[in-house]
Amino acid sequence: MRTRALLTAATLTALAAAGLVVPLATAAPAVAEPSGRHGDFNGDGYPDVAVGVPEADGRAGAVVVTYGSASGASPSRSVRLTQNTAGVPGRAEAGDQFGENVTSGDVNHDGYADLIVGAPYEKVGGRPDGTLSVVWGGARGLTSGGIALGAPTAGDRNFGQGASFTDLDGDGTAQLQVVSGRHFWWYPETTPKGDGSDVPLPLEADFLPEDVQLDGVAAGRFSGTEGSDFVLYGKRGDGDGDYLATFRGGPGDIGYYHSVLSDAGTEIRSVATGDIDKDGWTDLVTGEPVGDREAGAVTVWWGAEGGLDSGREPASYDQDSPGVPGTGENGDSFGADVSVGDVTGDGYADIAVGVPSEVVRGSRAGAVVLLKGSADGVSPTGAQTVHQETAGVPGAGEDGDRFGSGVHLADIDKNGKADLFAGAGGEDIGTVTDAGAAWVLRGSSSGLTTAGVTSFDGADFGFPRNTGLRFGEVYDH
Repeated sequence: MRTRALLTAATLTALAAAGLVVPLATAAPAVAEPSGRHGDFNGDGYPDVAVGVPEADGRAGAVVVTYGSASGASPSRSVRLTQNTAGVPGRAEAGDQFGENVTSGDVNHDGYADLIVGAPYEKVGGRPDGTLSVVWGGARGLTSGGIALGAPTAGDRNFGQGASFTDLDGDGTAQLQVVSGRHFWWYPETTPKGDGSDVPLPLEADFLPEDVQLDGVAAGRFSGTEGSDFVLYGKRGDGDGDYLATFRGGPGDIGYYHSVLSDAGTEIRSVATGDIDKDGWTDLVTGEPVGDREAGAVTVWWGAEGGLDSGREPASYDQDSPGVPGTGENGDSFGADVSVGDVTGDGYADIAVGVPSEVVRGSRAGAVVLLKGSADGVSPTGAQTVHQETAGVPGAGEDGDRFGSGVHLADIDKNGKADLFAGAGGEDIGTVTDAGAAWVLRGSSSGLTTAGVTSFDGADFGFPRNTGLRFGEVYDH
């Protein structure tokens, strides 16, 4: 593919020399009443965005956090974390894949969101594979150290494959939830210590199939229970086909009721949650990029009093659906990644869909499609497509760039409209192949706008421009 220089934010020369931490432009001030909201690690009221870089440093892995601000995202307001960063537990070792998944939540209940990082392939002597690290947030960001949690049973593996942080039992205090290859665990509401004394709890009944290979967990107010429900998703047996099931929260036994939504059907690669039709219930969006002809599709499971398997029938959308831009073509991978957020500020959550193999002007350069929410569900009008050939977006669409291989919606400038982070894991930077890059497009009342687009790659955060870094593919979900 052609190579070219990416129009980036100013690269900080001191960062490359110093290594792990990018100094903030100004220290985040302490606030009288820290927000503790999802993703706000320094309590300034602006959501922050975590980018996992599991291929960094021989696949030891890393995480970059860009702090939100009124002016958006910039490498000058960021921090780069590895397991060799002071205070971060563990040791960076090839193959750990620290940052394979990232999320956030106020785990120690101090009013600041904490960074939750999975390293499902980490090897710890005498223990099953995998750890989950929690890096504490605070008024100065992620500078207060953290803890690492490991699998509670010898037969477990790939602990930290996914995580979420929600109030499962409905008492007003959230709990940490973790999945491994074959198990779901949740921790009591007390702050975990990470010293081996923390004992997570399993599902009260073993509803999971014996051959399931879990990929992750997502939680939300999917039904009329007093707490959050959660869904588990993954693959069955030899990996041919998906598994998706919903479990009830609420007082009493967590997961006492479950319902299988999909079993051995089209493989699910990504999930996201949000209230698309603004009815007060959380909806679930699943991305299925390897469906018919590998053109791909997304499915919306509607939240309701009785749960995701009640009320309105699930709705599937692809590029042959009315109002969805483009045409479904073999290998497009529509739905490779999905994210949900209110881009227009109208109260209806919208869906960002990654289409990393979309043909753009003759090349499989990739694109992102934005589907808009409405009272009737996904609106048949107003959808958008953005890619590197869109006027105002820096760069040029090239075969194999995989623009849209990672997507994330977050209102980083706190104007009431979610902004789009779009990653292109196959982007070449100069002569370095698959170095990866990310773009940030602002939300507006009419949708995504190319005014003030920001773009950056791993070198802007101190990573060497290594082949295969694939920066921009993993975001907080």
